[in-house]
Amino acid sequence: MEIRPIHPEEVPRALPLFAGYQEFYDHDDHHDETNLAFFSRFCEPSEVGLLLGAWEGEDLVGFATLYWTFSSASAVDIALMNDLYVVESMRGRGLGRALIDASAAAAKARGCAQLEWQTAPDNATAQRLYDSTGATKSEWLTYELPLE
Repeated sequence: MEIRPIHPEEVPRALPLFAGYQEFYDHDDHHDETNLAFFSRFCEPSEVGLLLGAWEGEDLVGFATLYWTFSSASAVDIALMNDLYVVESMRGRGLGRALIDASAAAAKARGCAQLEWQTAPDNATAQRLYDSTGATKSEWLTYELPLE
């Protein structure tokens, strides 16, 4: 297994994973062209984030997307791990944890003070993984306001 940034020419290979992730969160209206343009912006070098891939041999089997952002309350740079996904057939093999560790290392190398992420309240499997990292659950609630 190898965790490394996904190169721009490799992003098309990740399209089925992006679609799987979006379907997991009931966003079935994904489009390859939109995903290609959106996720390509996180390929190195990027000032907006980082797209990491988990590779098993030649196969891309997982990804994490980091957004470089800030905490006004703490006045520090932080990284938001906005996406974490491993294909179903490869789950339970440590790939999710490896992607989290690589995300933390990339955030630290960039000078970020912390790595943050969210998950659905009913995603108990992900929460077991996240609880095992030493991270603490935030007391904050997330609200979403559609701007259509």
